[in-house]
This record gives sequence, structure tokens and C-alpha cells, in this order.
Amino acid sequence: MALRGLVRAHGGEHGEAGGTLDHPRAYELVAGLGFLGRRREVFLRLAALAGVRPGARILDVGCGTGYLTRILAPVVDGEGEVVGLDPSEPMIDYARRRAPANCTYVVAGGRDTGLPDASFDVVVSSLAVHHMPVNDRAPAFAEMFRVLRPGGRLLIAEFRPPSNRLTAALTGHMTGPAMRHDPKDLLGTLIPDAGFKVDDEGDLPVLLSYVRAHKPAR
Repeated sequence: MALRGLVRAHGGEHGEAGGTLDHPRAYELVAGLGFLGRRREVFLRLAALAGVRPGARILDVGCGTGYLTRILAPVVDGEGEVVGLDPSEPMIDYARRRAPANCTYVVAGGRDTGLPDASFDVVVSSLAVHHMPVNDRAPAFAEMFRVLRPGGRLLIAEFRPPSNRLTAALTGHMTGPAMRHDPKDLLGTLIPDAGFKVDDEGDLPVLLSYVRAHKPAR
């Protein structure tokens, strides 16, 4: 099953209107295939890039099935906490059933989390921004800025289409319009416009790019 078949669009073309992933088991299968057996390796790299330390509080925006939260949980150990946020109730239910003791999950969209100001040390988001409706993306980054403590870190990872034109066309056909964008075009100036200072950006194996930033200390 193609990834595009798993997405419930919120009116119109998913590339603009956004959508939710509501089939967690199928998503896990497709994600495993899509990362060519290297999914855990790639997400361990993301955890390292996030600079997570024991005792930290982490928010994962668009956590889906909770895959990244389960990788981060042992890093923050029993003193820390990982909170996963996703608008899809089926995905959150799946994550909760597999949650380590220091993980909690909230059904909510990125633009209105309901979480306290400056309550997290790190905010991460992987393969989620392209699912957000275009008009929700700037408010979602403003919300990430609000819940992050001064000096806290942000890590955004997004799909990077293949450089080969034929492979890119095939990938776009499988994944749909939301994942055809270059990450730089998708993110644009959303991160600095929200108040973050960009630290660095780069590529990861198996079609991912990342941006690291921080919230300036007052």
C-alpha cells in the first residue's frame, strides 16, 4: 500500500489542505519498507542530533505511532519525560499501547497544544510538517517556540525527494503531492520567522533532511 493511501485529507489536495494518518499498523509497515531496513539507524541519528540529555523534557510534534518517542525515552531516563502530540486518535492509541513509563501522548494539532509556556527542553518533529495544512504551519512553529524554554533546542526532519528525476517521480507517485516538495521550499522561513535561530542543517540517509535551531535565551 502506498503512503498516500494511508492519509485522510482534510478537504482538497493533501499537499495544501493537510491530512492525518489513521492506519498505524499499515503506516509502520510502509515506513519500514520506505527506510530500506534502516529506520532505527536513521531515527537514532535524529535522537543524537536533538542533543537530548538525561532528565530532559521533550515534545514530539506529529509523533504518529510514537516511534521516535520510544527511541528518546531511554535517553532521558526515568528523570525525564517525552510527550508525543498528534491529531490522529488511532495513531495516539497505537503509541499509548506501546509507551514506556516516561512517555505520555496527547491528541492535538500542532497549532494549539494546550501545553504550558516554556515547559520543554527540546522540541522535535519528524515527517510531520508536510501533513499540516499550509495555514497551520506558521502557527504550529509559533506554538513550538512558545512551549520551548529559552535556550531550548528544536529539531525538524522532513522528507527529501531523490535527486534522480525518475526515482523522484516514482516516489512522488507513491507518496502523493505533500512529499514532492524540497524541504527548503516546504519549510521556507517558518523557523526563523517563529523566532528561532537556525544552528545548522543537513541530510540524513534514506531521504531525510534536518534543520536544528534554538530559542534564544532572554
